Amino acid sequence: MKTRRMEFVFVMILLLLAYLVVFTDIPYLIKVLAFALYAGIILITLFSLMLENRTAQNTLLWMFILVFLPVLGYIIYVYSGQLFLKGCLFKSKRIEDRKVFENMSRKSQKVDFSQLNHHQHHFTHYLDQSTFTPTNTNTVTKILKNGEETFREIKRALHKATQFIHLEYYIFRDDRLGNELIDILIDKAQAGVEVRLMYDAMGSMTLSGTALNRMKEAGILVHPFLPLKSGFYNQKFNFRNHRKIIVIDGTVGFVGGLNIGVEYLGEDKNFGFWCDTHVLLKGEAVQTMHAVFLLDWCYVSGERLMLDERYMKPVPAAGDGLVHVVATGPETERMSDHYYAMISCATKSIWIASPYFVPNPAIRTALRIAAQKGVQIRIMLPETNDGFLTQYASRSYLPELLRYGIEIYAYQKGFLHKKVLIVDGDLATIGTANMDMRSFRLNFEVNLFLIGTDSIEDLVAHYEEDLVDCVRIRPVKFYKRAMAEKVKESFARLFSGFL
Repeated sequence: MKTRRMEFVFVMILLLLAYLVVFTDIPYLIKVLAFALYAGIILITLFSLMLENRTAQNTLLWMFILVFLPVLGYIIYVYSGQLFLKGCLFKSKRIEDRKVFENMSRKSQKVDFSQLNHHQHHFTHYLDQSTFTPTNTNTVTKILKNGEETFREIKRALHKATQFIHLEYYIFRDDRLGNELIDILIDKAQAGVEVRLMYDAMGSMTLSGTALNRMKEAGILVHPFLPLKSGFYNQKFNFRNHRKIIVIDGTVGFVGGLNIGVEYLGEDKNFGFWCDTHVLLKGEAVQTMHAVFLLDWCYVSGERLMLDERYMKPVPAAGDGLVHVVATGPETERMSDHYYAMISCATKSIWIASPYFVPNPAIRTALRIAAQKGVQIRIMLPETNDGFLTQYASRSYLPELLRYGIEIYAYQKGFLHKKVLIVDGDLATIGTANMDMRSFRLNFEVNLFLIGTDSIEDLVAHYEEDLVDCVRIRPVKFYKRAMAEKVKESFARLFSGFL
């Protein structure tokens, strides 16, 4: 906390010094003293940065930014999310989360791994050892393809709620779709159902005060995650809650790639058709996912609902495989490890679909080794992304992947937004995490890992259906792209650590 306060004070001092030197006519001696104070702050920061023992490349990069971008470089350094990634900013949350998940794991039944094949057993054992959440057996998962099917199921489940409805979303808009859901939530709240909504303050910036007041007046409890107004002081505004969770009565849950907005139904002209995937859950894994929501809710509201057994009571369902819910964030930074472990387990095939594909060195190494072992690798990306940097940073990695013999497909029908990784057709993950640095290091995410479930067959079938709407990127043609495209890619790649 003291360090954070000192850095905040340093930011204020640097801004004041810049204003005095540039916009006022102060004496030359005062300017020299101001410059000396500025240099002292930067030297202290450089020394602290060196003591953190990051990689040499990372340390040198930030040193250049601090030295050659006066004032602005320091502000970027402090507020980009590069500081305190080991959990200092979210220490209390990390401790509380671990305590709750470890307690759940102790109470859960031990899972018999003997029926799993070799790579399933290898990966499941890894998850069991590296995460605090339990592996669930008595769980049913149903894959929901695209917005129409997903929101039809969500509305149907909301209408059936009798006890409580808990929602957590990165983007919640009060457009046509959002207002339809708000109307359902208000009706349920007025009928005596407990309704809680948590939304990310940045992702849901367009959620109007009118909509919020309507919900609050109806008795719905609403809280933002990491409000922007306090983010500048506590350095948290670049850390976002990217999770999409619904839990209804503790028996039904939803998680996946779709936020709340008409674009997810394909009704936005800028995006066109929206290709995405969501999951409906019933059974024990709903309790684990509910714990993720309850811990986030406690963090933003102080309400400790985990102590109430009616929120944490498991409701088993006849499952057909194993389901493991994994929540990651800047306090853990483990999603990259989980993806790496999955890829390393592959013996036959690796199929990836991701809208934001900015793989770190570990993921690229795992893909290269898998390709050299003869594993079929397919990566599906959107033809056109929703941002210049994400578009070209992603494409900057394609030459390297194409050289490995990896198949790259560009989705043509609209915007590809689903986040899916399928290994050997019997191991898969689906959830909110992209394969980029932001999901790996800055965002709060939640993924389902499916081991041997029947729903994996649906994921495979949907992937094959979406391939029909793709064009394969051929190495020879791609290598001949214009120099202007290569320059854009190289420039965007410089910002990979922030994407």
